[in-house]
Amino acid sequence: MFKVEKASRIKELPPYLFVTIDKLKEEQIAKGVDIIDFSIGDPDIPTPSNIIDRMKYAIEDRKNHRYPSYEGMIEFRMAASKWYKRRFNVDLDPKEEVLSLIGSKEGIAHISLAFVSPGDIALVPDPAYPVYSIGAKFAGGEPFFLPLLKENKFLPDLKKIPEPIARKAKLIFLNYPNNPTASVANREFFEELIEFAVKYNIIVCHDAPYTEIYYDGATPISFLEIKGAKDVGIEFHSLSKTYNMAGWRVGFAVGNADVLKGLGGIKTNVDSGLFQAIQEAGIEALEGDQSSVDKMRKIYQQRRDVLMDGLMEIGLRPEIPKASFYIWAPVPNGHTSASFSTHLLNRAGIVTTPGNGFGDYGEGYIRMALTVSKDRIIEGIERLKDVGI
Repeated sequence: MFKVEKASRIKELPPYLFVTIDKLKEEQIAKGVDIIDFSIGDPDIPTPSNIIDRMKYAIEDRKNHRYPSYEGMIEFRMAASKWYKRRFNVDLDPKEEVLSLIGSKEGIAHISLAFVSPGDIALVPDPAYPVYSIGAKFAGGEPFFLPLLKENKFLPDLKKIPEPIARKAKLIFLNYPNNPTASVANREFFEELIEFAVKYNIIVCHDAPYTEIYYDGATPISFLEIKGAKDVGIEFHSLSKTYNMAGWRVGFAVGNADVLKGLGGIKTNVDSGLFQAIQEAGIEALEGDQSSVDKMRKIYQQRRDVLMDGLMEIGLRPEIPKASFYIWAPVPNGHTSASFSTHLLNRAGIVTTPGNGFGDYGEGYIRMALTVSKDRIIEGIERLKDVGI
């Protein structure tokens, strides 16, 4: 009998977190439950009309129907470099220091294939976006997890990384503003990170899709703003959150030219580049009217304030997020992350993400995304009051 045998790299993977959550949601929806979904960070605000209009025009242009360049249109890379200069005062050579991506997740998943050999180590935060460790495992490497603890403002303690581990490490993944904890890194931490990377010859892979979702006027910084950053690493950026283009799959990586060449070498062998019409829409996003970004921030801040007030009222005490569109809430005594998420789903029809889905050090928390309308947030708070915590 013919048998399909999966590779060990697939067999060893746990079920992808959000696929599992989708199945639980579907079960409740099939029962007729009205679900309020705080689980996945999928922006519900529409893509700005000027970007859509540029896409409509670009998709009719026959030149865009052919294969794109592997690195991305030079016009798109120039737009990304100019955006970095305006936003962070970082100078980038668009030819050598900018690489287009089919969404930043694609680049994050592939970077380990370029630099991690079997037996090498990748330093990965815990809790974290699962793709960091999955990409390292696909390359045959071993993730070494760095605890993100409340007492350390959810920053990894680089001094506690054992010397033998640091010497075997090839990459370190970090993500600020952070998913899932909503914490923000400061200049002093990035300076320490660069010193650490130089000492042990470790490539820094900083994932920064949430830099434009911030509150109370406290703008997050880029890792690349810090002196020496381009010597040791790259930064991944995405248009998904800033311009509500999650389904468009458009992003870019910037920074160290040699690191980007390594990533580009993988990409030329596994994909054929980013559809040029989408790149033209990305140019409009980066260079066009930015008022939609300000409006988006105000919407998320209003939602954050309403949800935070409600959670405080019912007895949860999360840290107030300074950036990102997540709230990282501790679970009540007597609950685990999974049991509290299940309790909220079964009793209130509220979907959250259990913190342990992001790693062992996520235990004791749930993540709630602000990608839900203000009215539904208010309704969700009332449901929480009714069922108790």
